[in-house]
Amino acid sequence: MAEAIARYDAADVMEPSSAGLSPLGYLAELTKQTLMKNGYSTNGLTSSILTRAATEAAELIINMTGRSREDIFRGLEKVEDWIVQDPYGEDPETYQRVFEGIRRRVNQLVLSLRGKRMSQRAAR
Repeated sequence: MAEAIARYDAADVMEPSSAGLSPLGYLAELTKQTLMKNGYSTNGLTSSILTRAATEAAELIINMTGRSREDIFRGLEKVEDWIVQDPYGEDPETYQRVFEGIRRRVNQLVLSLRGKRMSQRAAR
């Protein structure tokens, strides 16, 4: 969900991609339905595994595994932990609630990134 939201709401400040430690290999139907219901495209979304190359290439990693970044990304400073419920197997209302929480967090991040971009431009 976070990738779809960021693609639409943050395309001016980031190139989002998503990967997991134990991906399903497909998008859950309720994930698709929730995104589409809220006006977000699911085109191009995949369920893929996180690779070392992707980890190294990323400027920022949002950890939504429920495990501490130190457990998974030991020593990496570019990791931010977000506590997000995994809605898989739950009802549509849970998916919607999780979606709203992720969208709120993504948009907070976007505001922060836009603020940093503006500060950098002003400093030039």
